[in-house]
Amino acid sequence: MKKNTVGLALVLLSAMVVPAFAQTATAPADPNNAAVIQRDINQERRIEQGLKSGQLSTGEAARLEKGEARIDRMESNADKNGSISAAEKARIEAAQNRESANINRLDNNNIQGNPNSASSQRMQADVQRDVNQQKRIENGEQTGSLTAREVGKLEHGQAKDDRQQYRDGRKGYLTAKDQKQIQKSENHQSERIYKKKHNDITAQ
Repeated sequence: MKKNTVGLALVLLSAMVVPAFAQTATAPADPNNAAVIQRDINQERRIEQGLKSGQLSTGEAARLEKGEARIDRMESNADKNGSISAAEKARIEAAQNRESANINRLDNNNIQGNPNSASSQRMQADVQRDVNQQKRIENGEQTGSLTAREVGKLEHGQAKDDRQQYRDGRKGYLTAKDQKQIQKSENHQSERIYKKKHNDITAQ
């Protein structure tokens, strides 16, 4: 009887401890941060889709990446204090709205790209990498493996990648050498994302 009582007490105790640990292991995502990162992913996807359909040329996609870089810098600066305020979110959303209008305008002008050209294929691969990196940052923010400050630092890295794509693609095409430079920057960013997601710092 005594053994059964002790066993029951241990079971009840473990039932209380496990949920408590689960609650403190990760923190809920900052809704402002989550919203702006998801919008980044959506807009990068639209750029990629424009390239694949031929509605965007390599040069047009490069100019749009300049706008993406500006948004990433705004997010990076907003996250420095640990969260994005409602006012900061509004300013970022205004910039994202302008970028959305630019994507729509370039998608529907008279300039067409060749999605099967080597240049477009290179830019498509680079933009797809942007989408993947942003999704990894979003996942880290949602699971609590990235703090808001870490997200901000990583968005600074995303801005650097976007600027590199703009600088190399603004002439209207991407060479193999250009893509090698961009991939080098993207590889560094990928390493930073991994390290920050697997360090001992977690959102509380």
